[in-house]
Amino acid sequence: MVRNLHHDTFLVIRYVKRRLTVLIDIDGKHEWRDCIDVPGVRLPRGYYFGTSSVTGDLSDNHDIISLKLYQLTVERTPEEEKRDREVFLPVVDNLRLPGMEAPLEPMSGLALFLIVFFSLVALVFAIVIGIILYNKWQEQSRKHFY
Repeated sequence: MVRNLHHDTFLVIRYVKRRLTVLIDIDGKHEWRDCIDVPGVRLPRGYYFGTSSVTGDLSDNHDIISLKLYQLTVERTPEEEKRDREVFLPVVDNLRLPGMEAPLEPMSGLALFLIVFFSLVALVFAIVIGIILYNKWQEQSRKHFY
């Protein structure tokens, strides 16, 4: 969507009161469109913000022309202040990943028994084949005449 355009594209990333919002302007009309809006994002304090224009396969050239960072002063209750200090890893409240809607139900006793049984049968089969091959190899090594 941003390849070979004759105008600059813009990206705004906002993190206010545990809400991460990304807005884009790729049409050059100075009109912001929503890209992503994630509530419940908790970021730890004391980290740095970094950017890179490397695309991975280096087929495109992206230039970061400017970067503006602002720290907003937001009134917080003592409870919010304490809760934000306790965050050590970035986390998102109530995050649901695709394919993770329903928890897996535990295996029944019959299924577990069959898995263990057939695993043991396969293990015994592999050991018997190994012993047979080892005996054949020993027999072959004794038959050599010098």
